[in-house]
Amino acid sequence: MDVLAKVRWTIDRYGLLAGGGTVVVGVSGGPDSLCLLHVLNRLGEDYGIELHVAHLDHRIRGWESKEDAAFVARLAEEWGLPATVEARNVPQLARESKLAIEEAARQARYSFLARVALAVGARRIAVGHNADDQTETIVMHWLRGAGLAGLRGMLPRTELGEMRLEAAWPDHPPLDLHLIRPLLETPRAEIEAYCLEHALKPRFDRSNLDTTYYRNRLRHELIPYLESFNPGIREVLRRSAQVIGDDYDFLQAELERVWPAVVSSESDEAITFDLDRWRALPTSQQRSTLREAVHRLRRSLRNINWIHIENALPALRAKPAGTQVTLPQGLMLSIGYDDFTVADEGYVPEVDWPLLLVESLPVAVPGVTELPDSDWRLEAAIVERGEFSENCLDNPNPWQEFLDYERAGPELVLRQRRSGDRFQPLGLGGQKKSLHTFMIDQKIPRFLRNFVPIVASPQHIVWVAGWRIDERAKITDSTERILCLAFRPVDGS
Repeated sequence: MDVLAKVRWTIDRYGLLAGGGTVVVGVSGGPDSLCLLHVLNRLGEDYGIELHVAHLDHRIRGWESKEDAAFVARLAEEWGLPATVEARNVPQLARESKLAIEEAARQARYSFLARVALAVGARRIAVGHNADDQTETIVMHWLRGAGLAGLRGMLPRTELGEMRLEAAWPDHPPLDLHLIRPLLETPRAEIEAYCLEHALKPRFDRSNLDTTYYRNRLRHELIPYLESFNPGIREVLRRSAQVIGDDYDFLQAELERVWPAVVSSESDEAITFDLDRWRALPTSQQRSTLREAVHRLRRSLRNINWIHIENALPALRAKPAGTQVTLPQGLMLSIGYDDFTVADEGYVPEVDWPLLLVESLPVAVPGVTELPDSDWRLEAAIVERGEFSENCLDNPNPWQEFLDYERAGPELVLRQRRSGDRFQPLGLGGQKKSLHTFMIDQKIPRFLRNFVPIVASPQHIVWVAGWRIDERAKITDSTERILCLAFRPVDGS
């Protein structure tokens, strides 16, 4: 099968040009992109496509890269094709974003191609990755410890919105664009032979020989070494990638099936899982659901480190509530009693509780105390015993309590818990208990314990709001005045 037939076969098999329209072609000037442009130009009428040439000077190779840009511009003009040629200082982008030069170049290149596509109304961007590039990518991903997603290698068709271009293009709009690779089944040797046959004179990029670049070392050193063990290693790796890709697609379908069954809540800030249901999953799906949670919360993250997921698995299977596990890019996995949450470190979930987000504030007695950055407030009233209905003591509302005013005192504060806090929970006959132990016993989620409002007098805790009053503040037969405390939503509901 010659190159033209092989590219046509790849296009048809994966539907790369279905529907026609404008296609932006990334042209560096090298043999791969030159062959791609020539082949697509020959096939343009068959598929109803129009081509737009795009070239980005990365400003890495000085005068040589400027000549590459001029070459592509002249070529497009000679072939009667519209072109966009621009430059971007990739070394500067790498320094500012603290990225490797290869990653900075990737982001700059795809951001540029996406901008061109949006400008010319194209939905597809064609690039010249070939079969040998695929082999190198598979080996590179394997050496870096990639999972099945990485071991698939490059796909013939990829959504550009998943390429993660935040460093080169912050706050980019949603990208409903597809990156297509029509040469992905075509080896480099056949591409070079095609250029020779059609008198195409590609530019030579000397940086492709520089083995200080990781991919070049694979190309010029490791893969030829592997061929000494198996001359067909390139084809073996590509076949393996296809099989892995099929397995990955099946597992992704399974992930989509189980996701709603194990995820109890999801937002842009946090994902919470039902712990028992998650533990019932096979290990493979336990891994995939954790990776998916990280992916959804950190879409700019290209690679999820294997060790993060492996550290989380045993913790989720056996560690007690309150355990936390570090995940990539500032994410934290927090284990509760019945669930676990993946969110930013320090994340406070939205709950239908009054949470105290400041260290302390005085309580207006009587009066209303607004909780900062909250939709709740604390209302305090003093009632004479004779005017008080004893039926109120049968109180189902955990956010309302009735205390002996003289024993609680008028100088009350709302505060967060403090190290060493102890109190005498009602019902323990005056026995003291640490607040830390009490909160564990009551199964208050760890990430909420610091924000539970504590009503305290200068002498001691009066009320752990929502859970228990202190024995010393309870109403007795000798109580003359009753302090009524109630947390209520600001809207009064």
